[in-house]
Amino acid sequence: MRSLLLGFAAGVGLLQTRAALPGAVQAALLLIALMLAAVVACRMQRASTRVLARIASGAITGFLWAALLATHYLAEELPVAVEGQELTLTGVVANLPYRFERGLRFHFAVEQATGPDGSALTLPSRVALSWYDDPRAQLSPPALHPGERWRLSVKLKRPHGNANPGGFDYEAWLLEQGLRATGSVRGLGPDSGNRRLAAFVFSPTAMVEGCRGWLRERMAAALAGQRYAGVIIALVIGDQRDIGQDDWKVFTRTGIGHLVSISGLHITMVAGLFAALVQALWRRSFYTRAQLPLLLPAQKAAALAGTAAALVYVLLAGFGVPAQRTLYMIAVLAIALWTGRIASVSHVLCTALAVVLLLDPWAVLWPGFWLSFSAVAVILYVSVGRARPVLQDGTASRMQTLCDAARTQYAVTVGLVPLTLLLFGQISLVSPLANAVAIPLVSFAVTPLALAGSVAPAPLSAWLLLAAHWLVAQLALLLEWLSGFALAVWAAPIPAWWMFALGLTGMLWLLAPRGWPARWLGLLLWLPLLLNAPDAPEHGFRVTAFDVGQGNALLVETASHRLLYDTGPAYTPDSDGGSRVILPYLRYRGISRLDAMLVSHSDIDHAGGALSVLDEIDVGWVGSSLEPDHEIINQASRHSRCLAGQNWTWDGVRFEMLHPTPSIYDIPGQKPNGRSCTIRVSAGGVSMLLAGDIEAPQESQLLSGMPQRLPSTVLLAPHHGSGTSSTPDFLDAVAPQIAVFQVGYRNRYRHPKAEVEQRYALRQIRGLRSDRDGAISLDFAQSPSEPGTAAVSVDTFRTRHRRYWHGD
Repeated sequence: MRSLLLGFAAGVGLLQTRAALPGAVQAALLLIALMLAAVVACRMQRASTRVLARIASGAITGFLWAALLATHYLAEELPVAVEGQELTLTGVVANLPYRFERGLRFHFAVEQATGPDGSALTLPSRVALSWYDDPRAQLSPPALHPGERWRLSVKLKRPHGNANPGGFDYEAWLLEQGLRATGSVRGLGPDSGNRRLAAFVFSPTAMVEGCRGWLRERMAAALAGQRYAGVIIALVIGDQRDIGQDDWKVFTRTGIGHLVSISGLHITMVAGLFAALVQALWRRSFYTRAQLPLLLPAQKAAALAGTAAALVYVLLAGFGVPAQRTLYMIAVLAIALWTGRIASVSHVLCTALAVVLLLDPWAVLWPGFWLSFSAVAVILYVSVGRARPVLQDGTASRMQTLCDAARTQYAVTVGLVPLTLLLFGQISLVSPLANAVAIPLVSFAVTPLALAGSVAPAPLSAWLLLAAHWLVAQLALLLEWLSGFALAVWAAPIPAWWMFALGLTGMLWLLAPRGWPARWLGLLLWLPLLLNAPDAPEHGFRVTAFDVGQGNALLVETASHRLLYDTGPAYTPDSDGGSRVILPYLRYRGISRLDAMLVSHSDIDHAGGALSVLDEIDVGWVGSSLEPDHEIINQASRHSRCLAGQNWTWDGVRFEMLHPTPSIYDIPGQKPNGRSCTIRVSAGGVSMLLAGDIEAPQESQLLSGMPQRLPSTVLLAPHHGSGTSSTPDFLDAVAPQIAVFQVGYRNRYRHPKAEVEQRYALRQIRGLRSDRDGAISLDFAQSPSEPGTAAVSVDTFRTRHRRYWHGD
């Protein structure tokens, strides 16, 4: 049975690595293979053959099941023809809306849709919407609640997200949530046409989300103005959106992020508490007229109560993977008790694994899935079948219980090191100490107080919630102190498969039972994993143009130096191109320092992520055309103004600043675009021109002042391909083979302009677009033996890492 379930999980995981779903012929062949494997599994006498056949049967079943669900969800598509059109939707608020600084975000279950001409449309059944504030009119969206029916005027677009190495796959998340379009609500106020049609439309989802909303509002009111209110809310209803980025940074560096949510430990605690309470009352009812044990054994009643409590808590948690895993394990144990069967822990874990993937095949895409099941697997590995000393009455001593808890924490910490490095490229070295304090405090004090305070009557509820918040605040003081250590986190690049395999073997060796020879040798197998260094071009240079949406951000790498050119846009006050794209990529690569950062000019789509980058990693110096009192300059350790004529050489790669000239800084009213730092990077016979947002006047100035420095193999299209840049004379002078357009999907500026793209195409310049290709990697290779030989190789993220859910 276990081999079949593990095979099922492997098959589900295999499908999520595919660029396309299987066709009819492939599905038919897989069904035939499934029948053959089933026959072998049933009739072969050899045990090993039967096990392999069961694994194969499970894998094919899992692959086909995941493909069937994916086909079903992908069948709901937003027609291309209606993208960007103003539509009228009638439907129901389908989740707990989130209020952020600029507006509201919520999911909407579509019941009816009409186009601009009033014709009926068939649209996806669920869409993700944003409803923005209007600061000029001082209007904000009305408060929304789950279950309300609204008629809304919206503009929609097909699922699309930034595609970068080490980044979050937004399109996969949308598919998992059943959201097949995103968009925004148009208009505010009584004249907008947006109307609430019903205060509540009953459905199980609306009931659950309504309860979550009631609890959130109650706790938010009691903890108004408290810094860690978001942590308390997360512990009760699993909504982590109110936790600040600074706090997340501390939780991540200390390795206790798993506790700032409804974890498996919390659910088990609540389920056990309810089970123990029901069992105690059920047994004592024997001395009353009820005599309930005669109707149902107390153990069965307790199992039922514990499972019901776990289900309620998991529903409040938003049904996350760790919560699901715990619920299914509790349910399997309860079923085993009710049916009189003995369930081994490994069977329970494998069953929970299969049920999670049966309901949500995309769970394998997220770190929480792997960390959750791996943690339990490690605990089983170090505990099942290993003897423990007991007292004469058959119980363990308190000291032994404490030692077992410490051993379990040690095993989980050590056991998850290879997987944590594979998923995140870093591990917290202070995690054992932080978790030793945080786990008992959060699990046995903060969480019970928060749960009791969320439902208790006032004013008791406020006292309980404030007590829970005080404990979190005291814990945060310790965590902030621990996270401040320079070696709090060990960072390394995402390892190759063989490094991970060695690390996994080392972990199993290190945690082997006593008596296993030389267990310390397991640490030696970790060395390739821990000492893995970031790769770099041996000769020439490499440029990575990130997919940051509408904005610029490029990383230029030589053999031993790195320069970041622009930092992407600011999306919200808490999210920008630096925190969402650049820093995850640097962690993915194991890069902890930049030699330089150039911020071409002050526009928010170029400078929006600079502060996030400066706050997280060491930057040698910053160059820019910013005003002297700009916040980025104030935060930089060393700053220099961009001036034409500046140049330097790193590892044989030449960097030349072509613009701006000193006189431009003295021109009154000069637009920031006109001061864009323009730099040419060259090695051997290849080069790239990074032109920022310069426009026609600056292009003309470059043509007249230094035409001999313009020819380049690759051109970063000036101003994202706007109609005010890329003049014919400029393109003729640069004569690039490749042009890179960093633009946002369906951006409001319509960059690149059609006429500009045509201008490049007429000159047979290959155009690469971040909205279509994702992150773009350009390797400018230079042969050391033949100095005049050089070439440019192109790799796009959406081509190399394409998955079946990625749009065109």
